[in-house]
Amino acid sequence: MDPSSDFSETYDIFTSSNDYARRFEGRVGEWMLRVQEQATFRMLASYLNATVLDVGGGHGQLTGPLIHTGHRVTVFGSSEECSARIRPWLDSGQCEFQVGSIMNLPYPDQSFDIVISYRLLAHLIRWQDFLRELARVAVKAVIVDYPEARSINSLAPWLYGLKKRLEPNTRRFQCLREPQLLEVFRAAGFHRADRFPQYFLPMMLHRALKQPRLSAALEGFSRTMGLTGLLGSPVILKVERSEQ
Repeated sequence: MDPSSDFSETYDIFTSSNDYARRFEGRVGEWMLRVQEQATFRMLASYLNATVLDVGGGHGQLTGPLIHTGHRVTVFGSSEECSARIRPWLDSGQCEFQVGSIMNLPYPDQSFDIVISYRLLAHLIRWQDFLRELARVAVKAVIVDYPEARSINSLAPWLYGLKKRLEPNTRRFQCLREPQLLEVFRAAGFHRADRFPQYFLPMMLHRALKQPRLSAALEGFSRTMGLTGLLGSPVILKVERSEQ
């Protein structure tokens, strides 16, 4: 892989910023992160004290929870500035941070038990190469999130103007389909192990409502009715290495 072609794939610099963190401020943001955290740790339940590589995880959304549940965490970012939000854990020696190209991870094959990457896949041009690289360094499983094309997110290009007015720091993103991701992972020797669509209604709507109890009730109803399972997004997808 030509490292010179990796320059554009540095979106994690933005998702590691304070500006991006403001998208998850307040009670609604706390609720959203709790939904994400609970789904993630359900998927990690069978892995005790695992080595975890969080690629693009400078946003710190899972750093503390991963550490507190006994996992040994390394956060990987495109720039030194991606370490700012996880500095307390770095200074206390509770996790590690390394800088480099997310498209060319500086680790041997199968270096970490679990590899995760959130808030990044939808913004990458060469997302297939990125998934291959995550799979290469994972021993047991890879967990990623992505906006599912078969959801209300498919309207994002037409609603971008409205979304920008409601969320000035929003950015454009691409929706993907699960079969596209699974095709890449299967070629790398992985199979689907779990999936969790997080919301039926757009996150933009929940932020506009500013009522986490109402949002939780609406999403609870949607999940019970099967709408979230069918059309929910973003999806947290877990794939495991197939036995050889």
